[in-house]
Amino acid sequence: MPNLAIDIGKQAASFGVKGVYGEQQDVDGIRIIPVALSWTGYGGGSDVDGNGGGGAGGAAIPVGAYIRRGDDLRFEPNLVSLLAVAIPFVWVAGRVLIRVIRVLKK
Repeated sequence: MPNLAIDIGKQAASFGVKGVYGEQQDVDGIRIIPVALSWTGYGGGSDVDGNGGGGAGGAAIPVGAYIRRGDDLRFEPNLVSLLAVAIPFVWVAGRVLIRVIRVLKK
């Protein structure tokens, strides 16, 4: 139990790019390097009697991959994931912009 934080930290590595895509791959001289957006959170505590608990959570979104052919390096986005992230962001940004314009008109 005293190394709980270290054990959780070791497991957190699987939440990132490796958990979404896996390791980089070399296919027919082309290197594919995966890219993902990931985050994790942990919490824990105990009461006066020494009873405790904790929890952890995480999420990862595959963003795309870097493709390297010789000296050429380019980014290939994962369009489905980018749309899934961009649509709610654009909607919220639009709502905020409408409210800011209303306030400035007054």
